[in-house]
Amino acid sequence: MKKFALIPVMFCFFAMGFVDLVGIASNYVKEDLQLTDSVANIFPSLVFFWFLIFSVPTGMLMNKIGRKNTVLLSLVVTIVSLLLPLFGENFPVMLIAFSLLGIGNALMQTSLNPLVSTVMGGGNLASTLTFGQFIKAIASFLAPYLAMWGATQVIPSFGYDWRVLFAIYFVVGIIAAALLAVTPIEEEHIEGKASTFAECIKLLGTPIVLLSFFGIMCHVGIDVGTNTTAPKILMERLGLTLNDAAFATSLYFIFRTIGCLTGSFFLRVLPNRLFFVISVIMMALSMCGLFVGTERWMLYTAIALVGYGNSNIFSICFAQALTSMPEKQNEVSGLMIMGLFGGTIFPLLMGFASDAIGQAGAVIVMAIGVLYLFTYIKNVK
Repeated sequence: MKKFALIPVMFCFFAMGFVDLVGIASNYVKEDLQLTDSVANIFPSLVFFWFLIFSVPTGMLMNKIGRKNTVLLSLVVTIVSLLLPLFGENFPVMLIAFSLLGIGNALMQTSLNPLVSTVMGGGNLASTLTFGQFIKAIASFLAPYLAMWGATQVIPSFGYDWRVLFAIYFVVGIIAAALLAVTPIEEEHIEGKASTFAECIKLLGTPIVLLSFFGIMCHVGIDVGTNTTAPKILMERLGLTLNDAAFATSLYFIFRTIGCLTGSFFLRVLPNRLFFVISVIMMALSMCGLFVGTERWMLYTAIALVGYGNSNIFSICFAQALTSMPEKQNEVSGLMIMGLFGGTIFPLLMGFASDAIGQAGAVIVMAIGVLYLFTYIKNVK
């Protein structure tokens, strides 16, 4: 029964990957609406802003309605967010759509990771979460290809329109919700009184929880930052068009996908700390390449390195925090997902930095996140 329950759960991980369309979508919206970098970066920042607001309340909501029902609610919000852009591409509509996408993803990321723990009954949590991240990454790297395909091919009812991406993911979202709704998943009853908001926040007083929270902020900041900035670096230094440069986002997610798939194996056979060290070194080399690279091969290599290196950081940080407080998993999950707020802070800072000194400024902001991950190494058990 567990194996069958894992199928709709992995479909939900695919739906979780819809949030990563924000990188390529913000570039197309920037071009269509003639926006500056700092204004266009509001879109990815807005998506991840809602993690700050909704993550901890979602942890509390799970205690009341259960993990499966919370995931179903997240899918409904996500489906609505994908429907809105099909009716227009003006600035207010896109702001609302990206906000709902962020709210749905905050609900999903907070509730889906603990649901995996329920379905699997514990054990090899980092490895299982990494496999889920592999499924999520498939949706992430498909998004730029679907947008490019829509922008360059005549599609019935759409014409030339990159927004066909939203229509395709809308259909997949409905399938994911339907599969999860009909799958029975038995959840443990929460004993005692549910934690209050203040009690959840107090858990940040536990050092490993706080340090893991910052680790996830840096992971997501670098993730969203590369997703958004890689095409701009290729356009700035190689003179490519957006449709050609969009490949950079796919390249990043291809190597993130490979990293998640191989990481689920390496995390079983290697010490977590050793694999974490290797990952962070790859990211540091990548930042050097993105900062100074002017050749296509160097920039592509740097994008591939950060894609692979960043692929398992989330799972390791998340598992460190979750296993440190097994009796408070829902609350800790909410706090960790609140760390995805890093996806708001980094793009905003990167937008201002790149407007000031070019895309090298954006790379400097990401490099600060990599430096923090070096300091986290000693906390990986």
